[in-house]
Amino acid sequence: MILQVSHQLRYTYSEPVTLNPHTVYLYPKNYPHQRLIEYRMQIEPKPSAVVQNLDFEGNIQQVIYFAKSVPTQSLLVSVDTKVLSDDFSALDFVIYPFDAAQLPFKYSDRKINHLQPYLVRSGVTTYLEQYARQIAALARWSTVSFLVNLCQTIKRDFMYEIRLEGAPLPPEHTLISKKGSCRDFAVLFMACCRSLGIAARFVSGYMYGDLIQEHELHAWVEVYLPGAGWRGFDPTEGQVVGSNYVQLASAADATLVAPMAGAFNGQARSQLTADVWVQNTSEGSLGQRQNQQ
Repeated sequence: MILQVSHQLRYTYSEPVTLNPHTVYLYPKNYPHQRLIEYRMQIEPKPSAVVQNLDFEGNIQQVIYFAKSVPTQSLLVSVDTKVLSDDFSALDFVIYPFDAAQLPFKYSDRKINHLQPYLVRSGVTTYLEQYARQIAALARWSTVSFLVNLCQTIKRDFMYEIRLEGAPLPPEHTLISKKGSCRDFAVLFMACCRSLGIAARFVSGYMYGDLIQEHELHAWVEVYLPGAGWRGFDPTEGQVVGSNYVQLASAADATLVAPMAGAFNGQARSQLTADVWVQNTSEGSLGQRQNQQ
């Protein structure tokens, strides 16, 4: 299917400000089942330069530079994207060596050094590890069953809330409160995986097929499975990631791939308004919802 995405981020400032460089992660990755067809970005006020880089994780990073002598009371970044997403079976893979199909397992010596950033036990507490081990025990320590069950458990037992701004909350905080945004659930899922020795990374992108997520920037997790590579799991939706997802960026640390990050010079207060539309053009359905904070 062809997924068409429109994403607008607008900051308004209570007083005129000048803008420092802003880093944007809104350019889709090319994956075996995901190919970029069209991409257009509009920026107001007009920037002095836009530089496109590959960051250290292999994500496409765009850095926007502004003339410091030009004050403004707003910043608008608008992106229109069209992606071809092929159908595929999300669980159609083989874990090899076969003993990695059971937890705990060890990565090969050749891979472990490269996977170290995705195994850092940041936020892993005794309480959180006990929670992960309970789910693993119910899954009879099957690697895939644990991942699927963890997704479904978070979806079933936790309350979803929208929070446009701010870093993800500490995973134990989310575990205790039993509520959070998609990025909070993703960080909790990552910590549970890492507590059992599974390499995991944070993913930012879009999802089609849910009335809420079609109008929000979404977040999920990829885990590295021997023989299967990086595979996506979405604890907010309680499912394995399939062709209805559009990936923008991934990182070992969720704070490194915020959709837009930057600063301004001045004493103003800022307010963010974000609008996302995701459409499957083969179905012709288009929704709209505005969120303000």
